[in-house]
Amino acid sequence: MSESARRREIDRFLTGAGWPGAAVEPLAADASFRRYLRVRRGAATAVLMDAPPDREPVEPYAAIARHLLSLGFGAPRIAAEDPAEGLLLMEDLGDDTFTRLLDRSEDETALYELAVDTLIALHRLPAATAVPPGLPRYSDDLLTTEADHLIDWYLPAVGCAVDAGRRSAYRARWRQAFARARAVPETLVLRDFHVDNLMRLDGRAGLAACGLVDFQDAVAGPASYDFVSLVEDARRDVPPELVRALKRRYLAAFPDLDPEDFERSCAVLGAQRHCKVIGIFTRLSRRDGKDGYLRHIPRVWRLLEAAVLHPALRPIRDWLDETIPGSARAVPGPRAAA
Repeated sequence: MSESARRREIDRFLTGAGWPGAAVEPLAADASFRRYLRVRRGAATAVLMDAPPDREPVEPYAAIARHLLSLGFGAPRIAAEDPAEGLLLMEDLGDDTFTRLLDRSEDETALYELAVDTLIALHRLPAATAVPPGLPRYSDDLLTTEADHLIDWYLPAVGCAVDAGRRSAYRARWRQAFARARAVPETLVLRDFHVDNLMRLDGRAGLAACGLVDFQDAVAGPASYDFVSLVEDARRDVPPELVRALKRRYLAAFPDLDPEDFERSCAVLGAQRHCKVIGIFTRLSRRDGKDGYLRHIPRVWRLLEAAVLHPALRPIRDWLDETIPGSARAVPGPRAAA
């Protein structure tokens, strides 16, 4: 669809949603095929999600937003949706992402504690309450497919392609590790829980003060996943002493949770996430021409190398050392011009 035709479709949608003649302006880029637009009419604003329905359906986002709101969390309210056209109109939560607040030198500890307290509140709920009916599970198949991004995208980009035997060994070792990551409770996993996707909502108290966005890929999975997503951020260095303090804060809320089980689960799922992210950042460059993510790859490699020091990940560490020597752990060049 041409840009002009898409704009006509958006105007039609906004008119039907009660926003005729509203001004529309770009709001935020996204690593997916979605884009976000701010809609203005006088002093009122809303946010429009524009997503190709065959690639990024809007129904999961709307469903999880309503579920989180029903539990008292700070997700945006949904005003209107047209799933067939991939359009979703929602509450505008503003511009104060944690990332922007941190860039303005706001209290780092307070923001991260708010994020961890949000996870604690979510994870204290019974799984039957926290997880909406029918939500997919973070299965070993899905976790393995994500870990494959390292092989499928990053390795060819740095000249380290592997044969079928080494791929099979990689996947088998991950499956062994995943079994050791599931000793923690299962809950709702938002899956991209980090400071870019968290917002401070002034004027709201309690759980609702932490705005949540980018949760359309939510699954039912280990409680450790979102915690490690927050403290081992691909885009930002989190001070080690703060990570330790946040871990103590989380564990203090769950006295029956074995700290060693939690540490092991964080290590396994952190390493899995880092392999996934290195591959995705490479894919964004090579396939989609989005080269800006490449600058984060050295940080993600550091996080991965630290995670695989855990004894539960020794087989993965050995595979990485045998397959990707230190000299190959580089930032891939951007996509060559056609």
